[in-house]
Amino acid sequence: MGEVYRARDTRLGREVAIKTLSDDGLDPTRLRRFEAEARSASALSHPGIVTIYEIGREAATRFLVMELVDGRTLRDVLHAGPLSLRRTLDVAAQLADALARAHEEGIVHRDLKPENVMVTRDGFAKILDFGLAREGARDRSRRTGKNATVTEEILEGAVVGTAGYMSPEQASGQAVDFRSDQFAFGALLFEMLTGRRAFLRPTRAETLAAIIREEPEPLPALCPRAPAPLVWIVERCFAKVPEERYASTRDLARDLKSLRDHCSQIDSGAEPALRLDALSRSPRRRRGPGIAAVLAALAASAFVLGEAHARRRRGRSFA
Repeated sequence: MGEVYRARDTRLGREVAIKTLSDDGLDPTRLRRFEAEARSASALSHPGIVTIYEIGREAATRFLVMELVDGRTLRDVLHAGPLSLRRTLDVAAQLADALARAHEEGIVHRDLKPENVMVTRDGFAKILDFGLAREGARDRSRRTGKNATVTEEILEGAVVGTAGYMSPEQASGQAVDFRSDQFAFGALLFEMLTGRRAFLRPTRAETLAAIIREEPEPLPALCPRAPAPLVWIVERCFAKVPEERYASTRDLARDLKSLRDHCSQIDSGAEPALRLDALSRSPRRRRGPGIAAVLAALAASAFVLGEAHARRRRGRSFA
């Protein structure tokens, strides 16, 4: 959408990034997106969302001054292949928490993809580029005093975003809300685990059709190491009907954090033993134990492993 430069803020003595957009032949749509990014990101305060410091104009150039993230995009990270289970859960839990914060402020990103996620050298993940972000209808109505109609919602959100990471409702030009971001998040999670794009097809039109009508290849077949709770989370995010996804992105963030914390208790040389290789491909047909129950079993596995290690250490000390 613009050019980005590395710069130094001489007043505060810090490195920053400056995104610029020239007025010369400027498309009004690009200008609206540029301003939307400033409004959306500046309204959010979260370590997982890039910070906007300033918006301004110099002659014919508009600019945003923002936090400089020292790292690589998630796309660049994925060029080396899928991430380990431990790293996937860590990055996913951070992103879900940041996304939940945006949704709590009534902001829908609408263009969540690996290119819009930065992973710092220290392993922290940050969401950036809110150029396609929008307020939810309820939040905009509260601010403007007008009720948004379904027609306005469809016109404003008509097939914008990146093919391969749109939700079915976004791909078909329907009204979207925070649950559309959950679908895109599921695509990120799928890609981190498998190194493959869930709905990649030869053309944009075929990709959009696959998102609307088809299911991705079963995750257990591509990533046998994925524990059952994680498979269920991905399937729920990929539900074609928004009502079958998470009622709150905060719940999604909590599930991922719990799963990450429980898996971290398991010996680093052992993968979580609980997985279900014959999971249904559709969340609507899925029947199985709740995530909380499976997490409890994972915790028990971690305890047993810990006790086994302790017994081995005691045995060595008496030898």
